[in-house]
Order: sequence, then structure tokens, then C-alpha cells
Amino acid sequence: MFSGIVEGTGRARYSTGRLYVEVPFKVRPGDSVAVNGACLTVVSFDEGIAVFDVGEETLRRTNLRKARVVNLERALKLGDRMDGHIVTGHVDGTVRFIASRRSGNTTWMAFEMPAERWGVAEKGSIALNGVSLTVARVEANRFWVQVIPYTLKNTNLSLLRPGEGVNYEIDIIARYIKEIITNSKWI
Repeated sequence: MFSGIVEGTGRARYSTGRLYVEVPFKVRPGDSVAVNGACLTVVSFDEGIAVFDVGEETLRRTNLRKARVVNLERALKLGDRMDGHIVTGHVDGTVRFIASRRSGNTTWMAFEMPAERWGVAEKGSIALNGVSLTVARVEANRFWVQVIPYTLKNTNLSLLRPGEGVNYEIDIIARYIKEIITNSKWI
């Protein structure tokens, strides 16, 4: 489990089922790391480079084949502070980044609406490339988040170009509520 509070970024390179990432902190084989929001297991770590095996389902649902700079977060430990929201590292898919605009100290960023539109609500949580964010506005075919300067500086969100795919994870609480409502005999 993760919080969506990115600890750093690193250059990444994908090659034949493996992802090689420059990691700004120490990890050990077996550790879980959210890489652009996808929970991956460290296979090896040497001289600042972590190696991850990446399965077909993960490759199908994420941007890890193409990502050059990735957001990184180590798994939470029992008793850690929860500063973001509950992020499982089970990426639902990718959405396109549409546009951004500055307003004061805020950068508004628009993304296409995911297939799980039911999970995108104003004031609700969403993880984008592993970053815990609050949905600020919902429109028919897109949603907006507001990003503060600290987040832009310390994640790969500032590197996004219109049309680029971004990993997303719908809030786990929204997912369970939907399942309860959908499968309830009382509704």
C-alpha cells in the first residue's frame, strides 16, 4: 500500500520484460516500489539502479514501456503517516493529458475521463502517475486537478505533454462502494 506522496523521480528504461530505474533511495530485492503508480517488486539493486520484472498485464495497463522519468514511492510501513490517500499500486489504465494552465500559484491540469467515470468525483481522490491528487472539477469528457508548485517540482507531472498517457488509479473506497451498490440485493 502507498500514500501517493512521491519520494522522488528517476530515469527509466524498459527492455524485454524488465524496467531499469535510477532510484534516489536505497531498496533491496523484494521491496515494493510504486513506479508511476504501479506496484513493482525490486529484483536487484546495484549502484543506484533498481531492476523490476514487469508482467504483461502491467505493461498493457500502464505507460511504463514509454516512460523516461518516473515517480517513485516506497511501500508504507505499519505506523507510517498517511499524508495522501490509500493507493494500492494497481493501476487501472492510462488517460491522456489534455492541457494545463497557471492561475496564481496553482497549475490546473486536465485529463481525459477514464472508463471508470463513476470513480471520478469533485473533491474525490485519484492517483495520476502515482501522485495522490484531488479532483477539482468534472466535465463531460475530462476532469481537472489543481497542482501546487511543490508537487510540480518533485514529480514528473511538469514534464507531461498534451496527448501523453498517464497512469491512473481510481480511489479504492469509491471502487468498493460501487461494488456494494452494484451487487446489493437491497438496491
